[in-house]
Amino acid sequence: KTNLIVNYLPQNMTQEELKSLFGSIGEIESCKLVRDKITGQSLGYGFVNYVEPKDAEKAINTLNGLRLQTKTIKVSYARPSSASIRDANLYVSGLPKTMTQKELEQLFSQYGRIITSRILVDQVTGVSRGVGFIRFDKRIEAEEAIKGLNGQKPPSATEPITVKFANNPSQKTNQAILSQLYHSPNRRYPAPLAQQAQRFRFPPMTIDGMTSLAGINIPGHAGTGWCIFVYNLAPDADESILWQMFGPFGAVTNVKVIRDFNTNKCKGFGFVTMTNYDEAAMAIASLNGYRLGDRVLQVSFKTNKTHK
Repeated sequence: KTNLIVNYLPQNMTQEELKSLFGSIGEIESCKLVRDKITGQSLGYGFVNYVEPKDAEKAINTLNGLRLQTKTIKVSYARPSSASIRDANLYVSGLPKTMTQKELEQLFSQYGRIITSRILVDQVTGVSRGVGFIRFDKRIEAEEAIKGLNGQKPPSATEPITVKFANNPSQKTNQAILSQLYHSPNRRYPAPLAQQAQRFRFPPMTIDGMTSLAGINIPGHAGTGWCIFVYNLAPDADESILWQMFGPFGAVTNVKVIRDFNTNKCKGFGFVTMTNYDEAAMAIASLNGYRLGDRVLQVSFKTNKTHK
């Protein structure tokens, strides 16, 4: 009972800052901020191990719910890692826009202990995007929740919701794509970020015809994040593949696949909005020219040209 997990840390918080914050409570044996193995970006959580159990308990009572920058941190006892708790993260879509995070947790809590949950909201309007994530304590609980809720209508909903694993193990192709992406040797970053971004940047495409059809107008930087244009997606591409591809690089606030009005198939392109410029540049440097299935993706910042 001395080892704590700290979730929802601000993206730019360092291990030293984490250590000094928790060191103010009592003597720390070890402290680790978890970072992406390849990009070195903070993943927004860490572990703090105290010498005395009473200090760990005090840290939970004192620091859980503390607001740091725009985040409210969550401090709880860490669990030993084992196969039974891996991959217990669910992706939920089709939620009523009025549903709160608390209501989402109430809906899912009948299936087990929820570790974290969130509903994605539009940065500008604050309105829910109807998409959320739920992480259970154990994989078996997540499986039960899928059985119980996938395709069902929650109390206040008019449409059924979709509940699936966030990194869907059944989508072998997605998994293969992603593991290849994050572990292939030519994806290491020897050059400084700015150079990297320069080297991979291709002339941004003009997409006038397409954009006006879709009725969207998102400049490259909308004040709420950096908009990335992803071109050459397959007709069956959906939002979840964009979440999975861009999520590991940093905070993604929105993804959108542009679909044909009549067939509902992807028209070959989509948009991803990321909060942080460096993370967006890193994602572009890594994913531009990347082969997804049998297609080579073109990924760039969306141009600032205003579309009629």
